[in-house]
Amino acid sequence: MSISKEKIVKEIEKMSVKNVMDLISIMEKKFNISSKDIYQNKNVLQTEKEKEKTEFKVFLKSIGPNKISVIKAIRSITNLGLKESKDIVDSAPTIIKENINKKESEDIKNILEKSGATVEIK
Repeated sequence: MSISKEKIVKEIEKMSVKNVMDLISIMEKKFNISSKDIYQNKNVLQTEKEKEKTEFKVFLKSIGPNKISVIKAIRSITNLGLKESKDIVDSAPTIIKENINKKESEDIKNILEKSGATVEIK
C-alpha cells in the first residue's frame, strides 16, 4: 500500500514545528542526506547556469534567393577568395565562423541576413 504525497503533506500540516524538524532530522539520518548539501548543490547548479556563454558559432542555415549577395557577404566576413566563398555558400548549411564573441557573431548574422541568408548563432 503506498501513501500519496498529498496524504503525507496533510499529516505534516498537523504536526508542530518541532516535530517537523525532528522528522527532517530522522529522514536525513535514514537516507544519509543533508538539507545543507541539497541547498549547496542547488546553488552550484544555479551558478553554473548563470555563467554566460562567451564563445559562439555562426551557422549559415540557408542562402535564400540572392546567392551572389550571400557570396559577397561571406567574402567580406571571412576574407576568402571568390571560389572559396562560393564553395562555403554552396555547402550550406555550414558553420561560417566559430569561437567568436557575442558582438562579432551578431554583426556577422546581421550582415548575412541583410544579404538574404538564414543564419543561426549557436
